[in-house]
Amino acid sequence: MKLYFSLVRRWWTVLAALVLLTLISWGLGRTEFPVPTFMGGMVSMRVQYFTPLLVIGAVLYCLERRLQAPESTAVVPVKRWDLAAVTAAAALSHLLGLLVGMEIPRNLMALLAVALLVRRFSNGATAGSVCLLLLLASASLGRAYQPAGQPTAQWWALTLHPSGNLSAWAAAVVLFGIGLLVSDQRDA
Repeated sequence: MKLYFSLVRRWWTVLAALVLLTLISWGLGRTEFPVPTFMGGMVSMRVQYFTPLLVIGAVLYCLERRLQAPESTAVVPVKRWDLAAVTAAAALSHLLGLLVGMEIPRNLMALLAVALLVRRFSNGATAGSVCLLLLLASASLGRAYQPAGQPTAQWWALTLHPSGNLSAWAAAVVLFGIGLLVSDQRDA
């Protein structure tokens, strides 16, 4: 089973993506670049806003690598091990979040949940694309302004909320749980 997870599923790529996420967040994370809005114009976003896509891409890559015959006849339920690996990736991102900012693991959980939900009905490439579109939609449509003129986030734009927002954390945890439940039933 160890060989299966290292050679076929290649879960080590998720660890490499987490290290890359940390390095980019430390080195370039505060760098801002323009993102076009859907309404015309531009907004600036930090590079670290998009870094969870690295880990999501690695997780989807691992989940899509399959050997159908051995998995369907395996004594050990491979789907359960996959869910444990996805959960471990989210847990490791929380440890790294202590170094690079806690909004990154929250965004990773929310986007990973969306990816697992989309993957349930489609494939990994579509799931990764939907996550990127969700980030772009949140960046361009999710901003609002308080009466005093200070920027804030719309209620639905979880990825834009500050790291201390408990309702955004609760929504991300619930979404992640739903994503895990739905992902478990994909090939049942």
